[in-house]
Amino acid sequence: MNYWLVKQEPEDYSWSDFWRDGETAWTGVRSFPARKNLRGMKAGDLLFFYHSGEAKSVIGLARVAREAYPDPTAGEEDWAAVDLVPVKPLVKPVTLSQIKADKSLKAMVLVKQSRLSVMPVTREQFTRLLELSETEI
Repeated sequence: MNYWLVKQEPEDYSWSDFWRDGETAWTGVRSFPARKNLRGMKAGDLLFFYHSGEAKSVIGLARVAREAYPDPTAGEEDWAAVDLVPVKPLVKPVTLSQIKADKSLKAMVLVKQSRLSVMPVTREQFTRLLELSETEI
C-alpha cells in the first residue's frame, strides 16, 4: 500500500463537502509531478486530505476508490483524475506548524515542495501523522 496527501482550498472544496458527498472525482490537477502521483495511486491506497490556504492543516483520511483515468475536465489534454472516498475525519487536525516542528516529518514533500497538490507520504510519516492526530484506522 502507498500513502498520499492531497491539498485543497477549503473555500473551493472542503473536507465537509467531501464527507457530505461520500465520494469525489479528483480532477483539475494541472501539474506534471502531481499528475505522476495521481497515476501512481492504486485502489485502496490511503491518503490525507489537507486544507491549504489559511487553514494549513491535515483534516481527514480518505481512500482511493478508482485508479487514474483521463481527467474529464481536461478536454484533449493528457491529465489524470482519480476517485476518492472519505474514510474518517481526524480526531485532531495536524497543522503545518506541527509538521514543520516534528523532526520525523520535516522531510515531508509538503514541507519541501509546498505548491505540489498531490504528493506521496512515507509509511513512517503516515503513522506519525495518525499519532499526532490521535486517530486510529
